Amino acid sequence: MAIAQPPIPVRETPAAESNQPNPAFPDASNERVLDMDQIQGNIIPGFLKDFETLLFLKITNPRQCKQWLKEITPSIATAQEVFAFNRLFKKIRYRRGYEPEILKATWINIAFSFLGLRQLVQDADRFTDQAFKDGLAARSQDLGDPTSNDDEGNTNNWIIGGPGNEADILLIVQSDDMHDLQREVQHIKQTIYNLSTGKKRIPSGVVLMHEEQGANLPGILSGHEHFGFLDGVSQPGIRGRVSENAHDVLTPRQNPRDPDQGKPGQDLLWPGEFVFGYQHQDPAKEIKDPSDDDSSAGPEWAKNGSYLVFRRLRQDVGAFHTFLKNQAQQLDVPAAFLGAKIIGRWPDGEPIMRDQQGGNQPMLGNDDCANNDFEFVHQDPSLDPQNPSPSPPDELPPAGTSDQCHIPQDPNRSFTPSPGDPGAQICPFAGHIRKAYPRDDITPEGRAKNPQPGEESEASEPATQTHRLLRRGLPYGKVSPSTFDDPVSDNVDRGLLFIAYQTSIERQFEFVTKSWVNNRDFSQQGAGFDLVIGQNNQGNHARMARISLHPQKNQTVQLQADEEWVIPTGGGYFFAPSIEALDGTLSQ
Repeated sequence: MAIAQPPIPVRETPAAESNQPNPAFPDASNERVLDMDQIQGNIIPGFLKDFETLLFLKITNPRQCKQWLKEITPSIATAQEVFAFNRLFKKIRYRRGYEPEILKATWINIAFSFLGLRQLVQDADRFTDQAFKDGLAARSQDLGDPTSNDDEGNTNNWIIGGPGNEADILLIVQSDDMHDLQREVQHIKQTIYNLSTGKKRIPSGVVLMHEEQGANLPGILSGHEHFGFLDGVSQPGIRGRVSENAHDVLTPRQNPRDPDQGKPGQDLLWPGEFVFGYQHQDPAKEIKDPSDDDSSAGPEWAKNGSYLVFRRLRQDVGAFHTFLKNQAQQLDVPAAFLGAKIIGRWPDGEPIMRDQQGGNQPMLGNDDCANNDFEFVHQDPSLDPQNPSPSPPDELPPAGTSDQCHIPQDPNRSFTPSPGDPGAQICPFAGHIRKAYPRDDITPEGRAKNPQPGEESEASEPATQTHRLLRRGLPYGKVSPSTFDDPVSDNVDRGLLFIAYQTSIERQFEFVTKSWVNNRDFSQQGAGFDLVIGQNNQGNHARMARISLHPQKNQTVQLQADEEWVIPTGGGYFFAPSIEALDGTLSQ
């Protein structure tokens, strides 16, 4: 008798590894082979585990710290190891038809603040990113964080990372299993408290300042953040190969309509946007064309490293849900509908660009071939009356047969194509997903190129793609009992342990924060703030957002939020070096 097994989960990670080199993928021989054995694994491809501990350390003795680094470096997970594990996991899942629960892993990565690096190397001042050198606390108010010491989000009140409380080292530990995580963390702590070198025990030269616990939310909230919305859908794809095989790529090419995307809607970017030492995006060129030079952090040993931004963001779930309920009642719309307008997606991940009313396409949010396949200005190619393309490839084929998305045979898996929305009648310019990643929207950077009429979008997007982030955050804290229709304020500390990788903190994280989400006039005059993560530390801190409720009625309203629902309570700017740098320059 056959043993009943759980079904294959619907969702995959947006940049999941291919089961194996796929000859159906476009030839990528023009893309370099990445130094997978040197890049830390949470940068690419990302740990993507359910449980996490962050350990924040202070260097007390640089010489002893170098010895401790020598000891711990063999435990630092590489991109090669993480990629191989993910590929094996996927291969077994395809073959068996269910997830191999016995196949588990626990990974460790490490990063250093600028002040930490200055204690370990002579040439730290050669780093060229001024934001990294200044540190997050010094630039916090420029990012919109509160200026008054009375406000929780002011750096003087931060749990970690405020003035005089900055960490020199950040350790990231993630695991599939909570008990495995706890065992690994305990082992790391033992090395911190008492480093063993042969028969001698010496101080490690570091002390533990603080730790944080993060975890994927349980049950039906898996993959969601605490406000109740599916998170992490629109990650960028990354060009580059993992071997000499021309089809063995880091990000699978799963969109048969566009060879320059991974999954449909996932533009492929050059790896130098996220890892130093590789070609990057050039805003003066087409998105598919690489830069003429390689990204550089300054020091030669920084190749294969990446800047890491950490933000501890407390989420006031009850206050957010109360705002939704009260405003929705005044506007005579459902609270979930208003939330979808503010976010740009329905709670289960359906983009409002493809599901304007919500609930009509329940499988859309979980379908990674479809839930990111849209633009804001341009309509789906299948709707072009002059030159229509095939219908959107909204479905992955049966497990094990192919990695490419295809046109669904089942009408229930065929979703409404995106009609385009240049006037923001469907997704507001202030909507979170549009503010944080405007895709093909017309932007000030595009207008500055003085494009021909009708070419403003094409002129804008190459610059937009130079501001992307690789996000690796996980929620922290207990799930809130609050709902849209029944808000509950329980004063429990919960939120997001935000982590993002990039090769320019100024051009990526800080630009997105200052020029996009906190800019009331981006991407159009009077659009308003991103009400979710945008901040206003001027005047009474009120934030406005213009939202179109009913396009057919041309009904536009202006919302005003008098309090913030996402409050910074910690953070730091770090650099995640290569394995070679850890084993050499930093520990010698």
